[in-house]
This record gives sequence, structure tokens and C-alpha cells, in this order.
Amino acid sequence: MKPARNSLRSRVGRYLTLIVLLTALVAGASFLHWREASRQAASQASALTGVANQMRHDASAWAHREKDASEMLTDIRERNVATIGVSPDAILVSTRKGEKYYVADHNGAFSNALLLGELKPDAATPYQLVWLPDANVRTGFARWSEMFDRSRDALSLLLPLLMIGGLFWFMRREMRGGAQLLGESPTLRFDDVIGAGEAKAALNDVRAWLTEPAQFTGMGVRAPCGILMTGGPGVGKTRLAQALAGECGANFIAITGSYFSAKYYGVGIQKVKHLFELARKNAPTVIFIDEADGLGRRTDTGGGPVEAESNRIINQLLAEMDGFASNEGVIIVAATNHPDNLDEALRRPGRFDRTVQVRLPSLDDRAEILRFYAANLKTKSDNIDFDQLARLTTGLSPATLSMICNQAGLVARKAGEREVGATHFMEAIKIARIGDINGAERALSDDERTRIAVHEAGHGLVAAVLGTGVLEEVTILPRGGALGVALITKMQDKHLYRETELRNEIQVLLGGRNAELLMFDEASSGAASDLQEASRISLDMVSKFGFNADGNLFSLASLPQQYAGLQLKNSIEHANALLHDLSDACYALLRANQPVLRAIANELLESETVPGETVYRLIEEHAAAVAKVEAVTEVLAA
Repeated sequence: MKPARNSLRSRVGRYLTLIVLLTALVAGASFLHWREASRQAASQASALTGVANQMRHDASAWAHREKDASEMLTDIRERNVATIGVSPDAILVSTRKGEKYYVADHNGAFSNALLLGELKPDAATPYQLVWLPDANVRTGFARWSEMFDRSRDALSLLLPLLMIGGLFWFMRREMRGGAQLLGESPTLRFDDVIGAGEAKAALNDVRAWLTEPAQFTGMGVRAPCGILMTGGPGVGKTRLAQALAGECGANFIAITGSYFSAKYYGVGIQKVKHLFELARKNAPTVIFIDEADGLGRRTDTGGGPVEAESNRIINQLLAEMDGFASNEGVIIVAATNHPDNLDEALRRPGRFDRTVQVRLPSLDDRAEILRFYAANLKTKSDNIDFDQLARLTTGLSPATLSMICNQAGLVARKAGEREVGATHFMEAIKIARIGDINGAERALSDDERTRIAVHEAGHGLVAAVLGTGVLEEVTILPRGGALGVALITKMQDKHLYRETELRNEIQVLLGGRNAELLMFDEASSGAASDLQEASRISLDMVSKFGFNADGNLFSLASLPQQYAGLQLKNSIEHANALLHDLSDACYALLRANQPVLRAIANELLESETVPGETVYRLIEEHAAAVAKVEAVTEVLAA
């Protein structure tokens, strides 16, 4: 921190010195002008005697009485005036009878025209006329006017100087940029970051390099220069960078990819130089660049000065990362959600040597994260199953889990509760995954509500029968953009899917549409989003995963983008055939369980929400009834 503070102090000192010198010059000029005026006034004062001399040196005797100009003119005509003194803002009059008074005369406009009048040739003046530049006979308005004039003159001199100095300071600040060290090294440690085990293991080498560099240099091993952390938004990339700096006890500089952009040409390059200069002076230092894809790519099109400046900034960054200057003790950690948008030269060895994938938290990690954030709330801990909540939040990031805990508190407050319970967490998860209840049910007709109930019952029934996940509940309460929801969760996080699992997923998506066909003999537009997702999965199955009925293993992902579209027609035909086969299988499953479908739909119309346990119970009762009928049929047939 000392070099940065010393640099700031030196800049402030230079600016203060410049201002003091300019002020001294202005003050000196004013002093010389005042001394010359005083000298001239003194030389003139020596020629004055009597009342005129008194006016010159002390005009207070005239300031006690003010008269109108007409009275002064009367005294002049009657030759009753002995001495008249003219000041910038008043006329001092001394009569032959010894009376003393003044007449207000701002800027001497009245005295110039009327005091002497027209004299005859060879005639002597009837009174003595004295110029009194320093006489202090002023009205209140005149004093304020004089102060205003002096202030205006001073500002007219200082304002241009201040503007030039401010522009100079602003330009220097822009060239320095806003990068600065944190006041203290981060206190966060790897143990404070829940989950991200793979990422933390990959960062251990960086921690060893910053804490014990001799282990590397002694073996002739070159330490990594940069670490590129990739992953979705909210997975904890920034916290990992802070934890790395905290583990090493290193200084920490946090910027974004847009930090290097500037209004003025060439300033971005100076920002890059200053950033690395600051980091080297305060090594060990961790430079964290968030949203690094904001740097963009270098272009060869020569589209204009903007592209040229962007190229120059990236070139300077490349030179600083792996140029002639030593970066010992400096580690650059960049985070991005779009690694493909980075310039290829940034990702070569010697720049960002290592890529660390920060993944979504696992089931156990999600439970631990929920416990951590729930500790900040006043909760009913005895009735909250965090393991169940973790199963309901599959695929959600730590940032979203934090939002869910906060949302649970908001739900509890809205319900008038003083403690947060399991039901509040469940509602918060629904809001995060699906959306809040939007009240659209008021605008739905009875026919629409019936169709929605059948549609959602079809999704829930197929999911429960095929076992694609745990059916938590089925509801026809509109949430977000959906008119109804079948909430299905996975027992565990999945990274690989078998063909059977994908076929079952498609049948669940087609369950709503086929339920409408079964009950009403026609489908509705409510299945649009289901068909879109089912089509995406089926196209991936036949064009990428090799799940073709004809055994075609060629993947369209291997083709360049301009050629893949030409081969897409055949894949779409195979995907459509797959969708028709799965739709027939789904329809047959629903027809076999039609009584259960009708019972779920009726329950939804009555209570709007059906728990998953009720659906599983209805399926078991129907299966038992079917088995009983089959047994009786076999007995009768025998």
C-alpha cells in the first residue's frame, strides 16, 4: 500500500504547489497595483489643505448625514458650497456654514455631468473640487456591488487556471485507471467456500507458487501466469478468487473486462501498464478480472478506430502477461461465462495456462449451502429437511440458493409468520424454479381450467409411472408464464443420460398433449413449449448421441456451421419419427391408466394442488384393482 499512497501524495503535493504559485502571482500583482495607487494618492494628498485634506484622509464626518441631489444643487446655486469631494459612489459636500453631508452617486454618473456646469471664460470656480478615490462613504448596496466586482475579477483569473488544472488531473486519473489494492487482504479461505472441490484442488498449485515460490524455481519449473475460471453465472468464481488471495495472504486487485475501455484514444493501453506496474510493486498480488469476455477478440477487418483501439489494448495485455518484464509474484485470475469469446492468444501457454471449470454444487453441497444461508434467518429448524430442499434445487447455483433463503423469509413475512418454516422454503423454491403465482386464474374459463387440469395430470401421471424423478406436486395455479405445473425433481444430479432415460423424458413432455387427446379428442396450444423441448431432445438424440433407429452414428456437431444446416433435413425426419413412436407409447400408457388420470384431474379442479403422494397412491390403487380383475378373469377362464 505504501507506494500507491506515496504516489497519490506526490500528485496532490504537485497540484497544491501549482495552485499556491498561481495565487502568489495574482496576490503580488494586486499588491503592486495597490502600492502604486497609494503612492499617487499620497502625492496628490500633499497638495490638499483644510477641509479638502480632511475629506481625503477621514470622510467619516460626512457619512452621518445624507441629502438629496436637489438640495446640493440649491447650495451650489446659492454659492453656499465651500468644498465638494467626489468619490466613486458618493459626493461629499462641505458648506460655508460648516455643514457636512453626502449625496449618493453610484459610479460618479451624477457628478460628471452636473458638478461644475458651464464656466465663463476667465471665471474662477466657486468651490474647491477634490477627487476622493479612497473615501469610504458607501451605501449598503454599493459595498455589496464592490465585493461582487472584486470577486468577479478574482474568479475571472482563477477559473481558467482551475479548469486547466482539473482537466490535467482528470486526464492523469483516466490514464491511471481505477485499479487499486484492497485496503486489507481478503480473509476468505478455501474452507469458507462450500463445494467447488475440483476448482479448489486446481488452485492449490497457485497457492503454493505464491507462498513458497522457491519450490518451483529450485526445480526450474515455471509457475502458471494466469488462471481462467469458467462456469455459469453465480457458481462462485469471484469467491474462489478471493479465497485464493486469502489463502496466500496476497494483495488483491479486482477489476472487470470493461475496465480497460476508455473515452480517449490510448488511455486503455496506459491502464494496462498501470495495472501491472501496481501489481509488481506490491507482489505477491492476485489480479482478478471478472467478466473477462468483455475484452473481446482482435479483429483483422480494420473497421475503424474503435476496433483498432481494442486490438491495441489486447496486444498490450498479451505483452504484459508474457513479455520481457518479469511477473514473479503476480497471478492473474480471470472469470467468464463465455470462454469462447476470448482471444485465442490469451489462452495459449504463457498467458492463461490453466482453465478451471467451476461446476454447480452437488446434492450434499446444496444442502450445506442452504443450511449456511438459513442460519441468518429465524427458522423453525426442527421441521426443515434440508436434504429434501437440496433435491428440489437440482441444477441451481449457490447464488440462486442464497436468493431462495432470502425469498423464504419474504414469504414468511407476507404470511404474517415470525419464523421461517419448511412450507416457506418450498414456496420460495417454486418461485425460483417456476415463478410466483400471478393471479391469471381469474381470467380463465371453466373449459380452460378443465383442459389445464387434464394436461398437468397427464404430465404428473406419466412421470410417476415411468419413474423419471420424484413427483412433488401437480398444480393448476398459474406461476410465471405457465398456466399449471407438474413439479418433478431428481433424486440425484445427473451428468450422463441413457437412451431409455431420454425416451422417458420425452414421454413426460408429451404426456400433457396426449392426455388432452385422450380426454377431449384434440390437443390445445398449451403443449407448444413441451413440443419445443421434446423436439430439441429428440434432435440431439439422432444427430449427436447416435440413438438412431437405422444405426446412423454420424454426428452433425462435427460439421462446420455452414455445412451442418445442409444435412439437417435427414436428422429432422429421424427425430420426427422418434417423436411419433414415443407419442404412441405415451398415449397407450395414459389410456391404460385413464381412471387415474381422471381422478387426478378432478382433484385438481377441486383443490387446485395435488401432492405427489396422492398421485402415487392412486396409481397403486389402480394397479391393485387391475391385478384383482385379471386374477378373477383367469379364475373364470380356468
